[in-house]
Formats: sequence, C-alpha cells, structure tokens
Amino acid sequence: MVHEDRIEHTELLERSIDHLSDSGFTDIKADLDGYESPKSFYKKDTDVTIIPDIVGYMGGVKYYFELGVKSSKPRLLKSKWLFLDTLSKLKKHKFKIITMRGHYRFTDQIIKELDIQIKPIRLSATKV
Repeated sequence: MVHEDRIEHTELLERSIDHLSDSGFTDIKADLDGYESPKSFYKKDTDVTIIPDIVGYMGGVKYYFELGVKSSKPRLLKSKWLFLDTLSKLKKHKFKIITMRGHYRFTDQIIKELDIQIKPIRLSATKV
C-alpha cells in the first residue's frame, strides 16, 4: 500500500502481522508504530521512498509483504509492487501480497496488469 493509505488501513496491517506471526514468521518488521521499520529504498532524482509494508523471515528466507488495498494512486502502487517483485527475484527472497474482502478485484487487476506470478494471501473479513 502507498504511504497515504497507511493510516486508513492500520487495522488490516496489524491483522496481517498477527496472521504472519501465527504462521511461523519471525523477526517481523513493519512500517507501523511499535515495530522496527523495514529497510527503505530511495529512487534516484525523485522524492519517492519505497518501504515494504511488512518484512519477515521463515526458514532463513526473507519475505516482503505488501497489503493489496484500493488506492487513489494505483500507478505508484504498481511501481512499488514491481520494484519489490524484481528485488525479491534478484536477491532470492519472496514477495507476497496480502488482501481481504472488498479489495480482491482491485488486487487481482493490478497483479494481472503487472504480469507478476503472485497468488494473494486472502485474509478473512472477521478476526478470529
């Protein structure tokens, strides 16, 4: 998700972290108060900073997680996802997208437009 959408979707970010923690991910970093911030990437000659929503480790492999939520800036979101997908392939890391009901179609459309091979993690609408 882009930085402007982060405040609106803080609850989804926290639920995603809980889900990942319950799934066995360790050393979780998130762009959220109370968590260590993931490494940021700066685009040369612009003011654009790319910060993954969540970073975690499982089995010694680093995973980048992005939240797939509707955005008013889909172009910025596409460039962020494409960058993280490319970075994860170069470094032999993994890139995943987490989404929930109400955002499935938007997320699937962006993935299709980018032509990246990712199956989104779909969280349920209610917290268990």
